[in-house]
Amino acid sequence: MDFPVTFQIFGKTILAHPVFETLGIFLGMRFYFYLKRKSTEKLSFNTSAAVLIGATAGALIGSKLIGNLENPYIFFNDFNFKRFWTNNTIVGGLAFGLIGVELAKKIVGHKESTGDLIVYPLMLAMIIGRIGCFLTGIHEETYGLPTDSIFGMRLGDEYLRHPVALYEIAFLIVLWIVLTMIQKKNKYPSGFVFQLFMLSYFSFRFFLDFIKPKIDIIGNLGTIQLVCLSVIIYYIYKIKTSKY
Repeated sequence: MDFPVTFQIFGKTILAHPVFETLGIFLGMRFYFYLKRKSTEKLSFNTSAAVLIGATAGALIGSKLIGNLENPYIFFNDFNFKRFWTNNTIVGGLAFGLIGVELAKKIVGHKESTGDLIVYPLMLAMIIGRIGCFLTGIHEETYGLPTDSIFGMRLGDEYLRHPVALYEIAFLIVLWIVLTMIQKKNKYPSGFVFQLFMLSYFSFRFFLDFIKPKIDIIGNLGTIQLVCLSVIIYYIYKIKTSKY
């Protein structure tokens, strides 16, 4: 396979990443609305609108802010709006989307969890998006460090690299199966599956980033790992203090 994989759309050459990212978002949203129609948990219009706005605004701001802070030296010393707008990371989107939802719920006075319904649509979107990351190879910063392991792949240069996008796809598929098994037990209240998803994914990303190129911020931890650590601590505390 030759990297990067591209598509000809309206006479323009487009990398696979934005194509699959857009497809993932579209299919994820369709899956979410399908599950919402089947769900017995109904939210008022005000609550649904507030949660949607909070999640969207938080995810948009967070994905770009954390994406650019991966290299704070360029961000602060050579700011470029086009680069700012095109740099994204799912870690920032999830973390700030969570903040946006919690703020929105406080504004409308909604105390119950609203996260379980979005877990599987979110994972579907992420899996499809990561296919695009893999197909783009080294032409966007979603590749792994050089490796001598049996998993090493040539992603567009002379090095065998960790195919971190494939690692993440495999992890998400396994996590999907595990969370489905837990949910079928009907043992835990609403919100637990979402909390478990967030704790599991951010833990995975914390360790995954050790085999990705990064700028060390504190010790040998990059910006994404520091965000992951904050979310991990938050959810460990939240799960421990919840009455499950």
